[in-house]
Parts: sequence; structure tokens; C-alpha cells
Amino acid sequence: MQTLRKQTLLSSIFMIMGFVFGGLTVLLYTKYGVLSKAEVGLTKTMVDFSSLAIAFSTLGLTPVLYKFYPYYNDNLPKKKNELLTLVLGGAIIGFTIFCIVGYFIKPLVIKKYETNSPLVVQYYPYLFVFAIGMLLFTVFETVAYVTHKSVVSNFLKETALRFLSVTLLIVFCFLKKKDLMSFNNFITLYSFLFIVLFFILFFYLKKKDEIHFYFSISRVTKKFWKKMLSMQILIYSGFIIMTLTQVIDALTLGAKKGQDTVGDFTIAQYGASLVYIPCKAMIGGSIGILTQAWKDKNMKEIDRIYGRSCINLSLMALFLFGNIWLNSIPLIDALQINPTWKMGMNAMFFFCVARTIESSTGINNLIIGTSTFWKFEFITGMVLLAVRIPTTLYFIGRYGLIGSAYSDIISITIYNLIRYEYLRRKFNMQPFTYKNILAIMLAVTSYFIAFYLCNNLSGFVGIITRAIVFSATMVVGIFTLNLTPDARQLWNRWAKGIKH
Repeated sequence: MQTLRKQTLLSSIFMIMGFVFGGLTVLLYTKYGVLSKAEVGLTKTMVDFSSLAIAFSTLGLTPVLYKFYPYYNDNLPKKKNELLTLVLGGAIIGFTIFCIVGYFIKPLVIKKYETNSPLVVQYYPYLFVFAIGMLLFTVFETVAYVTHKSVVSNFLKETALRFLSVTLLIVFCFLKKKDLMSFNNFITLYSFLFIVLFFILFFYLKKKDEIHFYFSISRVTKKFWKKMLSMQILIYSGFIIMTLTQVIDALTLGAKKGQDTVGDFTIAQYGASLVYIPCKAMIGGSIGILTQAWKDKNMKEIDRIYGRSCINLSLMALFLFGNIWLNSIPLIDALQINPTWKMGMNAMFFFCVARTIESSTGINNLIIGTSTFWKFEFITGMVLLAVRIPTTLYFIGRYGLIGSAYSDIISITIYNLIRYEYLRRKFNMQPFTYKNILAIMLAVTSYFIAFYLCNNLSGFVGIITRAIVFSATMVVGIFTLNLTPDARQLWNRWAKGIKH
């Protein structure tokens, strides 16, 4: 648990650093108008399109990598482990097929997007450039996960990526004024960001002796290939389903409402992404540990990680959610940002609710996905898709941007309830206690204390004071109510470090 806690903490720090750079990016968008809403929407579409490309191109092999890596690692020398070769080769073949399909469906893309989102049509080829970089990075990110080097990959993906993005925006802003750089130049450079990160991660893992390409079939593959193939087929379908549920909002908004609305959606999702930072950090650090625990049949450790993840992630999500919602609109006013960007704030609130619900149910998806019962992930993915697609189309058509958030809450709640009940019945894992309820009550109480005590304060003084009051009340409450043992352990380690 100490290793997981350390990796989660470091990854969270790097992710927060990344979101600081992301905040600067948002500021350049909203206050200084470096990009228009439609252009911001295009960058969001590039990310979502690439996620879809990864879902199709990996052919379900990346989950096979982190599921079976311990078996290869325990039974083969590193230089004779061909698992990475199989996964990377499959991804390249898959992306080639994806590109061919993309070429033939271009007329359909033009038909759907040329009216409301002409930038998508204009920069269609750049989507594939961005996608290949993101695909290659994802494959080697999985290698980083299974070799317990997720801190580095998280740093690159969450911090370095945003640093490069904001740097590129600043350069674009400066050169644009001198007519030395066009938006076309900006998008060209932007599409290569993940390729740069891929090379950095590749050479880091190579230096750490974690990358070897072996072109013969090992005895481990001969022994497990049927299980691997079975897992791959179901996981592949499930992965596509999961990705569709994640990108359908932006793609639907772009087709129905235009890229300006996707720009508002991007800002709304930025706030929700902040809430989800700790969960993403824990996922990266947990994959290798859970995979090994399942292999060793260490159910006690799995149950402990599950319970701790629920309360810890709930507290961290509530902490971030409260600070964000207390200060998001006052921050827009304090920075004198164009009021039109407030259009996405109500949607942001509900997106934050959805991310808090998802965080509060812990890493249930990872526990199921790394077990031998990963087929259930496919089933729940089908349920999620069956709920998400119709609710998204209906609510976006009726309510626009905020309708996407309504759909998110409904589908995430149903999805996690099913997974919770499965783990409870199958493994007798019940991670929730009265402390989970106390955590919610503490967050709500802290919010109203900060809101009413600082209601008359405006500007940055109000923002800082509200953040301090809310945060202090939350922290004192966590220790007083002893909501999680990790808080006390971290405090003791910090205090011990100060003494020495």
C-alpha cells in the first residue's frame, strides 16, 4: 500500500502541475482570445478522435499486456519477452486499417460536419497525425504501468504535454501578431505533440532496460495464447464501447451544435478533469500491483486497496470539487474573462458531480479488468453504451451542452452501481462504511461554511479566503473524524521527515 500511495501522490502532484499549465492554456483561450471557441473545439475533437483511433487500433492488446506481463516477466528473460513486439505490431496493423477506413468515410465526415464544424473537415488529415503519436505513446505508457514506472508516463502525459501546449500557444500568440505564424502552422505543430512525448518515453524506458523486441514465439505465449486471444476479443469490443461513451459527447455536439459549443464543452470538462486527477493517478499506480495480487491470489490485499481507494478518492474528489465550484465563476469575474465563457459553468457542475461519483466508487473497473473475470467488463460496457448513446442524443438534442452532463451522470451512476454489486456478490467485497457518508456531509458542510462566511468578499481576496476556509475545514474534519488511515500515516511520515 505504501508503494501505491507514493506513486499516487507523486502522480497527483505531476497532474496538478499539468493542470496549472492547463489553467494557463484556458486563460489564453478565454481572456486573451488566442484561439476562437471553434478552434478550441477543434483541439478537443483531435483528442477525442485520437482516443477513438486508439480504441480501434490497439486491437485489444494493451490490456493483454498488463494482464499477462507478470507471467512473462516471471518465466522469461527480459530479452526473450516478445509480448511488447506482439502488442506494438498489432497496434501498427490496427492503425493502418483505421487510416484506410478513415480515407473511405471522409465523404460522410464532410456531410456531417461541413455545416456546423468546417474546421474538422479542413484539418481532417491532421487528426490522424495526432492519433498515431497518441497511439504509440499509449502502448509504451502501458509498459510504464506494468513496470511500475507510471510516475514518469503520468508526468509526460499530464504535465509535459500541457507545458508544451501552453508554450506553443504563447509562441503562436506572439508570432501571430507579427504575421509570422498562422493557425495552420499552429495545428501542424500541435498534431506532433504526442509524437515528441512518445520518443521521450521510449528512450527513458529503453535506458531503464524495459524495452526489448523479440521476434520468436516463447513458451509462455504457446501456453496462454488461447486465454490471451479470448481476452483480446472481448476486451477489444469493450474498449471500443468504453471509448465511444467517452467521446460521443464532443462528436455529437460538434455535428449538432457546432465547434463553438465544443469549445464551451472543453472548458466545462477542464474543471471536471481536475476532480478526476487523483483517480487517474491511482489507476496508473495500481495496474501492476493489482495484476500481481490476482496472480498471487492475494484477495486480502485487493480488498484493502478497493476499500482504501473508495474513501481516499472520494475525499480528494470532494475536496477539489468544493474548491472549484466555490471559485470558478468568481475567478472568471476577477480575471475579467469574456462572460460568454460562463455558458459552460452549469454543465461543469454536473460533470464534476459525475466525476465525483466515479471517483467515490474507487478503482472497481481496474479490479475487475485485471482479474480472470474481465469478461464482465465487456458486459458492463455494453450496458453503459446502451444507456449513454440514447441519453446523449436525447439530452443534447433537447438541452444542448448541459444535456451532455445529464447523460454523463445517469450513465456513470448505473455503470458503477452494476460493478459495485458484482464485486459485492462475487468476491464479498463491500468497500463502503459510514465514513463514506461522513465524507459527503463534511464536504457539504465545509462548502456552506466557506460560502456564507466569505459571501461578501470579491476578487482574488474572496477566492483565496474561500479556498483557505473550505480546505482547512475539510482537512480538520478528515483528521478529527479519522476518515482515512492514510491521512494520519502521511502526516506522521511528513512530520518524521521534518524532524530529521
